[in-house]
Amino acid sequence: MTLIKSISGIRGTIGGQVGENLTPIDAVKFAGAYGAWLKQNREKENYRVVVGRDARISGKMIQNLVMNTLVGMGIHVIDLGLSTTPTVEVAVPMEHADGGIILTASHNPKQWNALKLLNEKGEFLDAVEGAKILDIAESDNMSFADVDSLGKITKNKAYIDLHIIEVLDLPLVTVKPIEQARFRVVVDGVNSTGGIAIPLLLERLGVDVIKLYCEPNGEFPHNPEPLKEHLTDLSAAVKKHGADFGIVVDPDVDRLAFMDENGEMFGEEYTLVACADYVLSRTPGNTVSNMSSTRALRDVTEKYGGTYEASAVGEVNVVKLMKKNNVVIGGEGNGGIIYPESHYGRDALVGVALFLSLLADKNISVSELRKTYPNYFMSKKKIQLTPGLDVDGILNTIENRYKNEQLTTIDGVKIDFSESWVHLRKSNTEPIVRIYTEAKSQSEADTLADKFIEEIGDIAKA
Repeated sequence: MTLIKSISGIRGTIGGQVGENLTPIDAVKFAGAYGAWLKQNREKENYRVVVGRDARISGKMIQNLVMNTLVGMGIHVIDLGLSTTPTVEVAVPMEHADGGIILTASHNPKQWNALKLLNEKGEFLDAVEGAKILDIAESDNMSFADVDSLGKITKNKAYIDLHIIEVLDLPLVTVKPIEQARFRVVVDGVNSTGGIAIPLLLERLGVDVIKLYCEPNGEFPHNPEPLKEHLTDLSAAVKKHGADFGIVVDPDVDRLAFMDENGEMFGEEYTLVACADYVLSRTPGNTVSNMSSTRALRDVTEKYGGTYEASAVGEVNVVKLMKKNNVVIGGEGNGGIIYPESHYGRDALVGVALFLSLLADKNISVSELRKTYPNYFMSKKKIQLTPGLDVDGILNTIENRYKNEQLTTIDGVKIDFSESWVHLRKSNTEPIVRIYTEAKSQSEADTLADKFIEEIGDIAKA
């Protein structure tokens, strides 16, 4: 089993040995390290941290361990209970808190959980600050409060509603036209907190909602990563109910994918493309996504006279480049919408509202909308890491072999060919090497991915 420490947080599997998995001891250790970092970083009299969780079976246990560790350090906790990642991000500045912790392993299966760590802006910590927390955890340099100085836990269950109000108040969210369109939508909430938040948002917009797996019990009915092969039930429900489209989110509601009226995937990569198309049509500007995202965002951005640039993978990297380039919308091709007008974090609620505004404006079906965008096809494959595999050495060999092509090496190795690209990198969230490719057809994308998987295998054997 596994414990991964990265810019995506402290992520691991439940159970097993201390230091090798996300055990109760590890949860306490890293929560304590975060609390110690907060005190070093902020240097004030009273500290407040917002804590929320997705509906994972282990969530309540991990949350209680984390919150009471902070209480033991004299830090006050605002307990949102069942929540979403973007809701916690929104709550931190609303509460004037010093930081936030989200207990979720995003798209990972149910045996995983994680501590995602936020700063006082409700944004993910960068690599430098994350490294400081890891150093504190390893040094055990933590000090706890005396009995008269313990923190307190305050429950606040209002923030999903407050988050929805914030989304509906965004100037580009056209509430009246959406209501008048009378959409019918099937929502797959993967039995986590998206099953709470997304239907509530849709109902506020006058949408006829059909719920599928919206009971937040943590029993994921399928692999929670929102990919086509996991969504056969959603496809059947969209067709059965004659819905205008389907919506699926991951367990913590920062990734968003759509299914058209025929039960076909709109394309997870095209969630950001469509939302950007709408935003850019009203507020022209620049965009950013990560290196593993589709070229279609570049094409749409340039259509409106803007400039597109790619960052290293990881939300904190995308946000950093978005701020530098003063972009109007950005995100990740995995269905993560980052809209600065709301906040600097991936937010499926914002994505749903922008997508509905676009559909109401264009008055066309989801399948017709998809045809208006450049047609690229992506293959997303992976290689499981084995002990002793020298990933860095393999990537260096690939880099040398393709040195005459257009290379980017800020995050693994990306090779841009004229009609396609391949991106090879170690995952921040799983013990795997990811192989992403994009081409003009699915067969070309798959063939390109298989070619590099075989090449990596040959290098590893040499």
